Amino acid sequence: MTIDPGPASVDAPWPVAVLSTKIKGWIDRLGSVWVEGEITQWGGSGGNVYGKLKDLDVDATVGFTIWSSVKAKLPADLKQGDRVVALVKPNYWVKGGTLTMQVFEMRHVGLGDLLERLERLRQTLASEGLFDPRRKKPLPFLPGRIGLVTGKDSDAEKDVVRNAQLRWPSVEFRVVHSAVQGERAASEVTAAIRTLDADETVDVIIVARGGGDFQNLLVFSDETLVRTAAACTTPLVSAIGHEADRPLLDEVADLRASTPTDAAKRVVPDVADEANRVQQLRARIGMRMTSMIGREIDRVEQVRSRPVMANPVWLVDSRAEELSRYVGRSTELVEQRIARALDGVSALTAHLRSLSPQRTLDRGYSIALTGAGHIVRDASEVREGDPLLLTLSRGAVEAAVTAVQPAPDAPR
Repeated sequence: MTIDPGPASVDAPWPVAVLSTKIKGWIDRLGSVWVEGEITQWGGSGGNVYGKLKDLDVDATVGFTIWSSVKAKLPADLKQGDRVVALVKPNYWVKGGTLTMQVFEMRHVGLGDLLERLERLRQTLASEGLFDPRRKKPLPFLPGRIGLVTGKDSDAEKDVVRNAQLRWPSVEFRVVHSAVQGERAASEVTAAIRTLDADETVDVIIVARGGGDFQNLLVFSDETLVRTAAACTTPLVSAIGHEADRPLLDEVADLRASTPTDAAKRVVPDVADEANRVQQLRARIGMRMTSMIGREIDRVEQVRSRPVMANPVWLVDSRAEELSRYVGRSTELVEQRIARALDGVSALTAHLRSLSPQRTLDRGYSIALTGAGHIVRDASEVREGDPLLLTLSRGAVEAAVTAVQPAPDAPR
């Protein structure tokens, strides 16, 4: 019978055994519970299985133990990466001071449940427009550097690098290794994508894995990973290599490749194919230019064969008589116009001269001007003794008024 030592204090501390016993008692009272999670570690020893179970949504993990007697009753295909529900009982080992979960039952989570969760997430992301083809960015024709996210020393890495360099030997890679299954996979792939997206020298990113079963590929439907891929500014290629059940990464990627090898072929052009295409284009251009020059030569020959080009003076000779006729007619018309104009000038000159004061003076008349220079039109405009200037046909004389004789009809 264990005696309760009472409250612990600095003067009366508990022995470690007492603390361990109390912890075990508290834990034992929890009893057995059903939990759901993902197997992230699975290893056997002495017929027993020791592993870890991770929460599906948050970063929380517990270790578990399956004794050989229980293992024989469990499904034989259980393995790392599976999502399961398990009946566990917390077990605190007093001697070692460790806590583990003793498994009594374990079974796969129903595939229908997994598909339902995946479908709900798919619908949510689709409603936000993350699957819209208009969001997808075009891949560069010839990337200078390719970012590659894949498992270390994996066949996927070798396939991508080898096939890309076979197609274009000078292509460069920046490879970021990450787990591609298990509890660390989603966070490591997400971090790798962010790292490569921040690298301005990386022109395109390939996420590659060499296939796998449905449950192992669920990591590529992780919501955080998928949203990171959708927000990526660098074109991203999904090369998971799983045809039957497409992970959500395939939906948001700018390009989906069926395999890592296919990704290399679709991202990097084949230098031999491009050289052949250039040769074909050069040949087509040469043929077009030859045809165009041939047509222009024929057109020049046709122009040169015309009479006017064969005998250039023919055009002048054929128009000479007509030109002479036009010249003669134009000379005649000009002379007639000049003669009529001269006649008009003579008539105007004669009329102008008939109206000239000089003609009046020539007939014996004179013009009388007062000393102020005004023309005298009426005898009443001058008085006896006023000086006058008489303008004659030739010259002028000065005179003075000696008498004024009014006009007969002028009032007296």
